[in-house]
Amino acid sequence: MSAIHAIFWDVGGVLLTNAWDHTERRAALAQFALDEQEFHSRHEMVVSSFERGKISLEHYLQSTVFYRARSFSPEEFRDYIYSLSKPMTEVLAFARAVADSRKYLMGTINNESRELNVYRIEKFGLRQIFQVFVSSCFVGLRKPESGIYKLAIDLTQIDPHRCCFIDDRALNLECAASLGMVTIQMANLEQLRHELAKLGVSP
Repeated sequence: MSAIHAIFWDVGGVLLTNAWDHTERRAALAQFALDEQEFHSRHEMVVSSFERGKISLEHYLQSTVFYRARSFSPEEFRDYIYSLSKPMTEVLAFARAVADSRKYLMGTINNESRELNVYRIEKFGLRQIFQVFVSSCFVGLRKPESGIYKLAIDLTQIDPHRCCFIDDRALNLECAASLGMVTIQMANLEQLRHELAKLGVSP
């Protein structure tokens, strides 16, 4: 029997493509012919508030893009951002199979803005897989801050040594590991299956 009772998953880069990371921003800037340096200087000033749920997507876009007249609308830009989200189909199916086994509490720990997080939860049926969403936009904390991992542990009331956290970035795993969580840096589905199997975790 597995010693793991809860599995927390990153979303962008693990289950889905990233929501609004550098690759997505670069694609949007090219699509709408925006100046990269000008955009990023403004983005860096507001991204923390954006991902912590302190400002809306509308406010973010007003600050970074629509502070001047554009030949396209905020709705066009927003819809393009949404269109960039794609499923990691095989990993998502595996996570669903693990959830369907009903052997583990399933949750997410991720950094995303509110509108994008809600859109992605609904679009890709994540409520059917996960019982708790510890998203930066809901809790006001971001990875790799220790508080977001502590909150996940407190919310579920599961010993951190019985919690596994899966992320694709080493920095996001380091603090979780320091709190006693078992961590896996995912490279691909085959490697993830192997690492989980070593912990006794299977669908």
